[in-house]
Amino acid sequence: MEQTITYDEQQLMAIYNGGTREATIMALEEMRPHMEAEDADLRALTDSVLEKLANMTDAEYDELDLTVDFDGEDGGTDAG
Repeated sequence: MEQTITYDEQQLMAIYNGGTREATIMALEEMRPHMEAEDADLRALTDSVLEKLANMTDAEYDELDLTVDFDGEDGGTDAG
């Protein structure tokens, strides 16, 4: 099943990457209850990631680039 993974979803998976699809799901599920009410956007993102992880195969997960992008989506350029 080919799914579109957004940049934000990929980054969340990279941060909570457990090395396997199941371990990443577990890490996200462990983190989720600790969110505060003001974390609604992060909760929605986490739920989206959990749904996509549940619907992909281990092989599809293994093909993902789960490298954290410390520079940001725009490449970190700053006009300063």
